[in-house]
Amino acid sequence: MTEPFVHPYIPNTAPESKAAMLAAVGAASVDEFYADVPAELRLDRPLDLPAPFTAEQDLVRHVDGLLAKNVSTRQRLSFLGAGTYHHYVPAVVDEVIGRSEFLTAYAGEPYEDHGRFQALFQYQSLMAELLAMDVVNVPTYDGYQATATALSMAGRMSGRRRILVASDVLPAKLSKVRDFVRVHLDLEFVATIDGVADVAGLVSRLGDDVAAVWVETPSHTGAVEAQLRQIADAAHAAGAVLVVGTDPIGYGVLTPPAEQGADIVCGDIQSLGLHQWFGGAHGGFIAVHDDPKFIMEMPSRLFGLATTDVPGEYGFGDVAYDRTSFAHREEGKEWVGTAAALWGIAAGVYLALMGPQGMRELGEVLLARTRYAQQKLAAIPGVALGDGAIHLREFTIDVSGAGLTAAGLVEALRAEGIEPGVPVGEQRLLVCVTEMTTQLDIDRLADAIARLDTGSALLDRRDTDHEASDTAILEEQSA
Repeated sequence: MTEPFVHPYIPNTAPESKAAMLAAVGAASVDEFYADVPAELRLDRPLDLPAPFTAEQDLVRHVDGLLAKNVSTRQRLSFLGAGTYHHYVPAVVDEVIGRSEFLTAYAGEPYEDHGRFQALFQYQSLMAELLAMDVVNVPTYDGYQATATALSMAGRMSGRRRILVASDVLPAKLSKVRDFVRVHLDLEFVATIDGVADVAGLVSRLGDDVAAVWVETPSHTGAVEAQLRQIADAAHAAGAVLVVGTDPIGYGVLTPPAEQGADIVCGDIQSLGLHQWFGGAHGGFIAVHDDPKFIMEMPSRLFGLATTDVPGEYGFGDVAYDRTSFAHREEGKEWVGTAAALWGIAAGVYLALMGPQGMRELGEVLLARTRYAQQKLAAIPGVALGDGAIHLREFTIDVSGAGLTAAGLVEALRAEGIEPGVPVGEQRLLVCVTEMTTQLDIDRLADAIARLDTGSALLDRRDTDHEASDTAILEEQSA
């Protein structure tokens, strides 16, 4: 009989300790704690770990070997997106968030506060200006949570259950949101037309039991919703709110959702000065108008400017703290959990450095590079664009006409040091470009795909005049 493992430094692994703890909570076994976890998600076997290392240098060598298996987007040409993006992070961002008064072990909560509230107030102010909103929260865990919270706010305010989803949503995000709201909200999906919302179909589904219409723009496939005003008017006529999930990176050039009727705008700040880091540094934002009905439903913290007892001096601190889950604890409307305050400071530094002009120029580059990539790839015989919508940063291509599969294309191009995108179907590929993607990078991708189709001629590598330059693309889109 195998003896139970007792860790030398964790006394709770001893059978006697386990039995006492189970008796104290009235459980027969540890398995009862995991009753809500589906059986197919449980490991049901010991972890695949090596034998313990007795020497530190052996452990370091082993861990170095594991880390060496990672390949970053600095080491190969990447067109991967789908929620975590390769944007440039200015050196000053890392310098500021590495300072001891900001860099902490947990949730941005230092034991001594040296300007953190002010830095986050400034982040909120910059985000509010970018989004044309009045109130922005201190970042939550990620954009997935922020979206789920935004929809929950709509449900609580209206007392209704139905949420109409009017655009394509990133599958991972949809999974997280569905898990978060499944007890109190019902998600219903309205089919899209050519990449964007079917407004007529949406209107036919609206009723007095709809809490919110949820639109993602850019969508999972990078499509920019062009009919937000019509969607907002229809939602409001039914007594519902419009919740827009978005990425703030494009609002130097795009019209903010708030100016098109959105009531709640939410999303992730990873694009604003946060590294990819093999999965990304993520932080969620929720933005609303200066309306107490909405503000008091926000469970996360807000930092504001306040007067002090000293004339002429100001301080920074919590606004309406007693509405938060931090104050109400188990009695709160919703539990926020771990915040991402440090990433809010990073995004604040990024926005302050870029300024309105920098964000405008970045948005123009993203639109132009996206359109250039679309034109270049669609010129390959047998390759077609997934839809005709305007796209920012991401778009899909259909490679069925070239006799290719998305998975096969990815496998083949990885051998050339290229990550061409994310398969979103058997023959559809989601391609992402950012300001880090040059026209020559796009040309290299197009050449590599063209070579896979043996029935088509190679694209001309020597095309150095880039017939569809950034300027020409922007002029085309303006027209």
